[in-house]
Amino acid sequence: MKVIYNNIVHSNSKGEHLLAVLIDPDKMKCEDLSGFMQKLNQSIATHVFVGGSTVDDEATEALVIEIKKMTHLPVILFPGDVSQITNKADALLFLSLISGTNPEYLISKHIAAVSKLKNSDLEIIPTGYILIENGKQTSVEKVTKTKPLSRDNIHQIVDTAKAGELLGMKFIYLEAGSGAMHPIPLEIIRSVKYELNIPLIVGGGIRTLKQLENAYNSGADLVVIGTAFEDDESFFEKLKK
Repeated sequence: MKVIYNNIVHSNSKGEHLLAVLIDPDKMKCEDLSGFMQKLNQSIATHVFVGGSTVDDEATEALVIEIKKMTHLPVILFPGDVSQITNKADALLFLSLISGTNPEYLISKHIAAVSKLKNSDLEIIPTGYILIENGKQTSVEKVTKTKPLSRDNIHQIVDTAKAGELLGMKFIYLEAGSGAMHPIPLEIIRSVKYELNIPLIVGGGIRTLKQLENAYNSGADLVVIGTAFEDDESFFEKLKK
């Protein structure tokens, strides 16, 4: 059953704004999780994403188990590698890096994941992942050996997103990268959203309430924030329910 996906689509149809807090197992230790999750649960966050570009084996599963003890929000895997897949989460963004041409991240990693997924209870959501330049090299770029799309070439970004939808992706994810210097330009969000009939996720570089509101107003259905909370947990105070 596509419970999480259908709930997101339903919220989208009602014009509700969704917020995912991204927790990187490489940066968040289980012993430091309790206070962070308490603040998260008091915020407007609707989902928890878990994943990172470079994560030690088994670190993801250990963290997901602890997160599930501390929240009723859906926990969704945002994996940088097959090793980060765990059946302890609720769902998985089955990411295809459609902004690049490295076959490892277009199909090879997916094939490698099948043995973990075919008997899994995870809700699997095919997601077209588009990396957009933000002013510095990101860990995604380093790990995948792909280049981000130019933020000046909106036509290419829009066509890439639409191609992802036509290929059967259920989400399109516009990513500026972890610790991005600049968030996704609002014109890009608006232009991509105009062409899509599926939910649009936007992440990377959002550090202020104004930037969050601008992303929503430009068409983002779900915004992902990670680094802003890692750097300053007081940001949760601005996002209280």
